[in-house]
Amino acid sequence: MSTPSAALSPAPLQKGRVWTLSGAHLMNDLMTSGVVPALMPLYKSAFHLTYTQAGLVVLVSYLTSSVSQPLFGVLSDRRPQAWLLPFGLLLVGVGLSLSGVVPSYPLLLLAVALSGIGSGVFHPEASRGAHLAAGSAKGTAQSIFQVGGNAGQALGPLAVPLLRAYTGIHGLLWFLVVGVLAFLLTIRLVPWYKANARGQAGSRAVRAGQDRPWAMALLTVAIIARAWAQVGIPAFLPFFYEEQHVSLDQGEIYSFLFLGAGAVATLLGGPLSDRFGRKWLMVGTTLLAVPFAWLLPHTHGIWAAVDLVLLGFCMLATFAVTVVYGQMLLPGRIGLASGLVIGLGIGAAGVGAAFMGGLADRFGVPFIIHMYVILPALAAVLFALLPSDRALAAGSARS
Repeated sequence: MSTPSAALSPAPLQKGRVWTLSGAHLMNDLMTSGVVPALMPLYKSAFHLTYTQAGLVVLVSYLTSSVSQPLFGVLSDRRPQAWLLPFGLLLVGVGLSLSGVVPSYPLLLLAVALSGIGSGVFHPEASRGAHLAAGSAKGTAQSIFQVGGNAGQALGPLAVPLLRAYTGIHGLLWFLVVGVLAFLLTIRLVPWYKANARGQAGSRAVRAGQDRPWAMALLTVAIIARAWAQVGIPAFLPFFYEEQHVSLDQGEIYSFLFLGAGAVATLLGGPLSDRFGRKWLMVGTTLLAVPFAWLLPHTHGIWAAVDLVLLGFCMLATFAVTVVYGQMLLPGRIGLASGLVIGLGIGAAGVGAAFMGGLADRFGVPFIIHMYVILPALAAVLFALLPSDRALAAGSARS
């Protein structure tokens, strides 16, 4: 029998498992939200697309992921499926590699959709795995897990100059190797995940009364607003700089700086939220992104690089924090909360890419770059309307 002090002692963070999930997250997001938006110039050239059609490729990728993640999250809450971790990653690799060899635009959309569904399968289970391995350090665990995803997004644009220089679009076949490696990395977690997810599912009913669906809806809208800028800026930035007589390859490097700074900020944001609270960290850092978004079309050279680093840092500092906050709003439905925040919230950014692509065809790329100042401002206002950490803790104590 355990002693009272042992029962009350905080559960330790299982760093090895969290970092394994983070590595898998890196490979997943490298093959989806990292490389697919950055591939817009290659897809546009290979298939002779308009900006709207190129934006639709990103839309299909994000929409299939965003629609499927909450659905798989609900299934995960009812009956966790450990095998979906490695299977989803393999599906992502298969879909992306096929997009490099298909002969037509409809088949390109189908291949990208297959990859998106694989990402939708992977994310809820992986986020639950990070939650299970977190112990009492929820923010830190989610930061480690999410920094893998953000690093994958940041590395995606760097793959495009290599493809352009050496292989062309057919080089996407190499991503099948990445999918297989991700499969092998996660399959060894399946026995541990099965054993621990069963216990969490059994205790879910105890916490069901704490759910706050209205606040979850508000959080999801705020994340969508932030994500439209998070995805749209690196997707359209190369086109913007190309019109400023900067090479596409250099434009992809600028995108890497934006997303790379966001990955560093993600790693720092979780531990800070564990110490200082989540709501006002979300409000403050997102609000700080507004002036840097305004400066974006007005800076050039080294100052553009500095501005993009600061913008990416501020905009994505609470990327992991919003996942933990969403799980606090729906503590009885961890899979659904993760699916809404990571999937529907961020995946809906693909809708923004298609919408902005239409605006770019009509008004030009510089017009939409100027519009991105509105989105972090809107997100900051919505974050401010959410319940405080103290209110959530009080509700949890009453339950």
